[in-house]
Amino acid sequence: MTARVTRALAGAAVLLGTGFVGAAPAGAHVHASSPGAVRGGVAMVTFEVPNESPTGSATTELTVTLPDVASARTETKPGWTARMDRDAATGTVRSVTWTATPGAGVGADQFGLFRIAVKLPDADTVTFPAAQRYADGTVVRWDQDPLPGGGEPDRPVPALHLVSGPAAPMEHHAQHPAPAVSAGPAETEAAEPEAPPHDNAARLLGGTALLVAALAVTVAITRRRT
Repeated sequence: MTARVTRALAGAAVLLGTGFVGAAPAGAHVHASSPGAVRGGVAMVTFEVPNESPTGSATTELTVTLPDVASARTETKPGWTARMDRDAATGTVRSVTWTATPGAGVGADQFGLFRIAVKLPDADTVTFPAAQRYADGTVVRWDQDPLPGGGEPDRPVPALHLVSGPAAPMEHHAQHPAPAVSAGPAETEAAEPEAPPHDNAARLLGGTALLVAALAVTVAITRRRT
């Protein structure tokens, strides 16, 4: 029995290990995300950047090409500086570059998140070609379109699929949850305020006094009759 359990656990461990090894490359690329992003709306786009250096060098720079947007804002990121590249004639933002300060960067077996608020174009899909630079001078470009038939290339370009409809409000990390509101008839009816504890005590004492007085009157009347 013990041998069977041991073999089963060993087999499960092999399967889990194989699954993790097979799943790792699928997400090991720069990709963009923005839940609920709407065509033509303003959205907070997050770029997830993993470190894939075979030598363990840190990622020290990331350049993302934008679709010539009118305005953009980057999120403050400790250990990094951000620079916008604007068109001198039109003022549109063509790209943004994050550069690590000395001693900072995305280390081996780590990933970094880079966020930007930007007005999206009125299109079904928007792409953000990116260039990732490592401390050893290596530059990896993420700019390849999907392969014919829907396959994924070695260096896929980060892309967002946009939906039609009203733009959802952008989320803020310091946003406080709205107070809960109950549904139904109770919404239109004001609840009677609860009496403070000292009012309840006063009412109890007053009632007791009235009862004692009534008993005294009853006793007095009874004595007169007898």
